[in-house]
Amino acid sequence: MKILNLENVEVTGWAAGGKAIAKAGDMVIFVEDAIPGDIVNMRIIRKKNYAEGRVTEIVCPSPISQKPFCSHFNDCGGCVSQRIPYSQQLKYKEQQVKDQLERIGGIKSPSVRTILPSEKTIFYRNKLEFTFSKKRWLTASETGNNHDIDTNALGFHVSGRFDKVLDIEKCWLQKSPSNEIRLKAKAYALSKGYDFFDIRNKTGLLRNLIIRTTTTGEIMVMVVFGYRDEEKQTDFLEMLRQNFDITSLNCVVNTKENDSVGDLYITCYSGKPYIEEKMENLVFRIGPKSFYQTNSEQAYNLYSIVRKYAALTGVETVYDLYTGTGTIAIFLAEHSKKVIGIEYVPEAIEDAKINSAANGTENTSFYAGDIKDVLNKDFIQTNGAPDVVILDPPRAGLHPSIPKILLETAPEKIIYVSCNPATQARDIAMLAEQYEFVECQPVDMFPQTQHVENIVFLRKFHTF
Repeated sequence: MKILNLENVEVTGWAAGGKAIAKAGDMVIFVEDAIPGDIVNMRIIRKKNYAEGRVTEIVCPSPISQKPFCSHFNDCGGCVSQRIPYSQQLKYKEQQVKDQLERIGGIKSPSVRTILPSEKTIFYRNKLEFTFSKKRWLTASETGNNHDIDTNALGFHVSGRFDKVLDIEKCWLQKSPSNEIRLKAKAYALSKGYDFFDIRNKTGLLRNLIIRTTTTGEIMVMVVFGYRDEEKQTDFLEMLRQNFDITSLNCVVNTKENDSVGDLYITCYSGKPYIEEKMENLVFRIGPKSFYQTNSEQAYNLYSIVRKYAALTGVETVYDLYTGTGTIAIFLAEHSKKVIGIEYVPEAIEDAKINSAANGTENTSFYAGDIKDVLNKDFIQTNGAPDVVILDPPRAGLHPSIPKILLETAPEKIIYVSCNPATQARDIAMLAEQYEFVECQPVDMFPQTQHVENIVFLRKFHTF
């Protein structure tokens, strides 16, 4: 494609995925590193049915533009909305939900409730994963042209570059002592000469550092080592144990090509093998492999909305599909006849059973397996037809077989929680022949980012 440079282009809108929208003649352009109201010069980097542009200069900042609070803003690629006031971020997210329900879901003038803001707009995450790298990514301000060098880093992957890691001085997403633990870990490793991971060649002792926190003040740290060296591993873990009040200190050796540790044995070096989060009168154990909503305070608000839509009276059978570690299932159990949870990850189901037992919940049952295989006529006959179905799938949404079995089973209510309103809208359209869209409630789980969570309430049509 011939390089095309455009000057003095006005950015007019905000799109899903953290990109802004501009137009040049009839050409629609999705723009990185800009916000609505900016006047920019840009380079077109891709052109198909639409164009993608990269800002080369902000000629005139938007009237709503504010100074980013993070020193890594121009390089990290994580909290892309920092230039936008929080009140305006909420409006864009709410509009995104409405647009996708109309455009993809085919719902005319959907009833979209005012988005629920997050009380915390910084230091709201309960989990962060950092990567050790022997090659630090140099920023444009350092070199004039981003590239990496043989200098150690501990931070985040550069957006779109799996093998590039930006060294982080301070992250505003997770409360203390997250930054202190990361900085101490890096400084100590450098002082001891421990080798940081080479992402391309898959070599190096120190690979990942994962930190989890809870609203109860507990801390979990997991160090992922690239190879086994018991003396160095013990030394590094002992340093963390002595310097920080860590509730659960864990380690694992990962020699695989990918970073996933779900299939590896994790050792608890000191403390408990889990941390605990509280929600109303419930306590949830979170292990090193457990999934838990990463904004704890908003997770409670999200679950409360699900409970409100379910409007349980104590006689209903509830199916919680994609139950994870059973948090929603257990949260609803007190108000249900019984709750059936299904989840693909066996370890998550074990956590769900432990959490259920720990809370004295006796009317829950959990099953491990791919939902498209587990949820069939025999399963429903054995467990009873659901009155209410909760859906909380991954970003890809539902497997095509799931709407079909739901239409056959015909629960009275379906409550669909999604972190991707586009695939959610697609799936709702497949249920439209039997279910009316009542309303939805967007929830901002991730301030300063483009992401939005959405809860849709569907109710079965009745003919009289």
